[in-house]
Amino acid sequence: MQTTRRNFSLGLAALGLSACVGGGTPLRARPADQAMPMVANPGFDAWVQDFRPRALNKGISPATFDTAFRASGFIPGVIEKDRNQTEFTRTTEDYLAIAASDERLSMGRQAYAQQSGTLQAIEVRYGVEPHVVAAVWGLESFFGTRRGSVPVISALATLAYDGRRGAFFEQQLVAALKILQNGDVSPQGMTGSWAGAMGHTQFIPTSYLAFAVDFRDDGRRDIWSDDPTDALASTAAYLAKNGWTRGQPWGQEVQLPSGFNTGLAGRGKTRSDWADLGVRGVNGALANHGAASLLLPGGAGGPAFLLYRNFNVILRYNNAENYALGIGHLADRLNGAGPLRASFGPDAQGMTIADRQALQRKLTAAGYDTQGSDGVIGAKTIAAISAFQAAKGLAVTGQPSLALLAML
Repeated sequence: MQTTRRNFSLGLAALGLSACVGGGTPLRARPADQAMPMVANPGFDAWVQDFRPRALNKGISPATFDTAFRASGFIPGVIEKDRNQTEFTRTTEDYLAIAASDERLSMGRQAYAQQSGTLQAIEVRYGVEPHVVAAVWGLESFFGTRRGSVPVISALATLAYDGRRGAFFEQQLVAALKILQNGDVSPQGMTGSWAGAMGHTQFIPTSYLAFAVDFRDDGRRDIWSDDPTDALASTAAYLAKNGWTRGQPWGQEVQLPSGFNTGLAGRGKTRSDWADLGVRGVNGALANHGAASLLLPGGAGGPAFLLYRNFNVILRYNNAENYALGIGHLADRLNGAGPLRASFGPDAQGMTIADRQALQRKLTAAGYDTQGSDGVIGAKTIAAISAFQAAKGLAVTGQPSLALLAML
């Protein structure tokens, strides 16, 4: 593909605010997707006609173009989503809590067991460990249960017409038309996220053209099927071709000595250099996987990580730091590791994640269902707090607090 910077589209099928934050039952199609109707827009229609000769000049046949756009239309909901992306609006603590929630881990262990043979075969061919591929699957589409139901041609055309990143989305739209022209999927079957990311592991069209594989050897690179084989293999191929090193971790959680100079965060140093500075692994000695850089996503008082080269490979899949941490942490959990040792500390309201989880549990027990207790204050928790406050004659703020927890 021409670019691997996919931070705008990945992870949203599984992490979109309406689908996951604050808990909830996995759905094959997200409510947010189902609530994205097409609306009449003469300006959009004129743009499609103007785009047609440009598409034909890039090798798209008139028949492919006309068939693809016959049922397409302007979807204003995708523009709204483009302005509010989870990777950049959630704290790292919230993001990791969502990425490795109890629900996701439970479903992931089942899916991992069901696909273990396939994942092992994929590892043999591409050299990417099964738990890493499974983590991408889990974060991108909740293990295939949230692949998105937005018509991809309409979504990409809407974003190209919108113009904020028009050239990029037009490039994706041409690639999507090429996929249809190649016969890998029908226009009706080409559905995905609001930004045109498709299938179990949410490939954008240019990534699909460059990296998707026919692992089932049936003549089609089918990442949309209920069978995730081609999608999982395509993800492994993507990571492998971008430099994944088998046997090397993405990173490790570490302990910093008292008085450590946090100005060293972001610096690349050797294992011995970090050890000489007093940095230790939370389970003992530092792993020896070459140069590593230090990341302190919660500041000096939160968890600390040494990051290795494979972390940068994950960033090639999605160039968002929270996303790469989420993949690494979920992969570790699926591979048998426990939760992070260090905590992020209290939030602006003085509440820890344990406080927020307790608040959610107590609200639910009191009849105000938060639809989960992951400690992330999303729309469902805010609604539950608001309902409780209204019932008690309190000022309705929807905001969590230690006083509210004590009252409950």
